Amino acid sequence: MVGLHSLWLPILLSSVVVFLISWLIHMATPWHKNDYRKVPDEDKLREAWRTLNIPPGNYMVPTPSNRKEATSVEFREKLKQGPILMLTVAPGGPVSMGKHLVQWFVYLIVVGIFAAYITSRALPAGTGFRPVLRFAGATAFIAYSIALWQASIWERRSWTTTIKETVDGLIYGLLTGAIFGWLWP
Repeated sequence: MVGLHSLWLPILLSSVVVFLISWLIHMATPWHKNDYRKVPDEDKLREAWRTLNIPPGNYMVPTPSNRKEATSVEFREKLKQGPILMLTVAPGGPVSMGKHLVQWFVYLIVVGIFAAYITSRALPAGTGFRPVLRFAGATAFIAYSIALWQASIWERRSWTTTIKETVDGLIYGLLTGAIFGWLWP
């Protein structure tokens, strides 16, 4: 068994590499350009939502108040009439990427720690590159990708976007696994 303290370098290096590659994928390629579509008459929609003064949070429209209402004829008619909306409302003002990028980097470190933990419990020191790549890479891939599928299943998020992000996760997982394989004690 390998101690987690001896895996600090692959944890940190894989986090930095995935951070940089994710930046390249999202900022320097058109891969995610069409993940979010523009609504018709965006200004009219924004004005309507602004007048409602809805606090930041996640919303679904229509939403029943209770189980009884969910089975009512009136509620089913609202669903039939549409539209059905699932949305996240964020506060207005300038968007600062700094906070999001810090959270993303912390997340990358957490994924690296889990990849290190699982791999270190499964493989001894001196294990070759490929088994380490498999364990660390699969763990990282699962962390980066599989949970995203729930949004397409339950929230009707575009499967195309989810598949693209799954491919991103595969790249991140392979990079994480390769770095762990390279630096495995």
